Amino acid sequence: MSSVATVHSLWTLAAEAPARIPAPKIEYAQLAPALIVLGAAVVGVVLEAFLPRRSRYHAQLLLSVLALAAGFAAVVGLAAGGFGTTKAKIAAMGAIAVDGPALFLQGTILLVALVATFTFAERRLDPAAHGKKVDSFVAQAAAVPGGEAEQAAVKAGFTTTEVFPIALFAVGGMLVFPAANDLLTLFIALEVFSLPLYILCALARRQRLLSQEAAVKYFLLGAFSSAFLLFGIALLYGYAGTVTYSGIAQVVSDGAKQIDPALADTMGNDALLLIGAALVLMGLLFKVGAVPFHMWTPDVYQGAPTPVTGFMAAATKVAAFGALLRLLYVVLPGLRWDWRPVMWGVAIVTMLGGAIVAITQTDIKRLLAYSSIAHAGFILAGVIATSKDGISSVLFYLAAYSFVTLGAFAVVTLVRDAGGEATQLAKWAGLGRRSPLTAAVFAVFLLAFAGIPLTSGFTGKFAVFKAAAESGAGWLVVVGVVSSAIAAFFYIRVIVLMFFNEPKADGPTVAVPSPLTMTAIAVGVVVTLVLGLAPQYFLDLAGQAGVFVR
Repeated sequence: MSSVATVHSLWTLAAEAPARIPAPKIEYAQLAPALIVLGAAVVGVVLEAFLPRRSRYHAQLLLSVLALAAGFAAVVGLAAGGFGTTKAKIAAMGAIAVDGPALFLQGTILLVALVATFTFAERRLDPAAHGKKVDSFVAQAAAVPGGEAEQAAVKAGFTTTEVFPIALFAVGGMLVFPAANDLLTLFIALEVFSLPLYILCALARRQRLLSQEAAVKYFLLGAFSSAFLLFGIALLYGYAGTVTYSGIAQVVSDGAKQIDPALADTMGNDALLLIGAALVLMGLLFKVGAVPFHMWTPDVYQGAPTPVTGFMAAATKVAAFGALLRLLYVVLPGLRWDWRPVMWGVAIVTMLGGAIVAITQTDIKRLLAYSSIAHAGFILAGVIATSKDGISSVLFYLAAYSFVTLGAFAVVTLVRDAGGEATQLAKWAGLGRRSPLTAAVFAVFLLAFAGIPLTSGFTGKFAVFKAAAESGAGWLVVVGVVSSAIAAFFYIRVIVLMFFNEPKADGPTVAVPSPLTMTAIAVGVVVTLVLGLAPQYFLDLAGQAGVFVR
């Protein structure tokens, strides 16, 4: 009876003094770039539901441009306020880092997304269908390819304006991804930007079956990589008893001192640490398209609508390399001697694999896909440097590479025949005689990819190779230079094909784009030349941004 009375008294005491759950402290001003973009994405979904169909395109385009410009202004405001340097801090109760690398990468992602939005909105390249202007995206995504519903949607002049809010959701996830300061935030951000990309890949207006196949491949392989990442997070939590970056780093460096005595039997197991770190790295290397996790890249780049390919190739790499840098430099610096040899191997096979396989490609989008794999290897050389110069050189390379990529894919959308985009390399023969300006612009981008002096590609490669050499990775630089020479062969081959071969009588034509695509290509050319001819200001900017908050 007494025990019942004791339990009853405990229960009444608990009822009298309710447990207080502390309110979360969120620094909204420091999280403004991501909040603006995600808020606009939600507004875009509402507009899609309530606006009449004829008004949606202009409303969505205006909303996307304003949101991305406002997000970039917020990044500039934070950087000007010192959050990239002296006031760098951990916000949102330890979930998000607001520091130099995060702000630099977020600014790059927002500018890339803004330029990519112009290519999404292009409606002059395809001939009008039933008197209505059409873009690169399917008339009705839910319709069976070639079926009656699709034909009716095309006849009615439908357009898939949902691509704008979907792209904004992807950008929102990308903004959080390189700034994530704990493993759960990292995983959530990964899913937030991956799922919209899977959808966007399936929405091509022409070659719908190829587009849907690309999306399914990307989704299935992406699900595998997400599973590896999540399993790695679970193992790292088992090792350190926390998912925060600083908490794991402390247990890695201080070992037994940091371990909770109550959990000492299960924590601090090095096998959990090594396997967990390897699995998380695999998840991130999949996103950057490094060998041997690159198998999705050529198929997805070829099958996705070309504006989506350009956006994905540029922005995803920026976000994924940002997250990879933070993981290696903030969480696992104590494991440097374990992960550096592995990353050496990954960088070497990525550089050589991308460059060698690209030589055999006959499709321009697949060629650019293998080119992007080789570039992932070059960027990894900077990651391996494990120095402040390594971080800043990677930041600069990502900014330079992303605009070259966007511009190159924007040019690909212009070269067309009766079946839509003419991506077969043989069809590009003699393009320099049919359209000298288009071929010259594409040649500038190819020379930047090849790393020819006076282009942004040369400055970026020089920066990452210099950082790698100074950190003792001289042999890696030698492999990088050899890979660059191999890659230069197939870039120059395309230039020779365009300018020195006779055009075919039934060859493709170059469509005249609207000012939107012209702007995207012009921005690509200007950034490529400015970062090649006068890069010092931007190198200094990347240098100032090259310190992680811990």
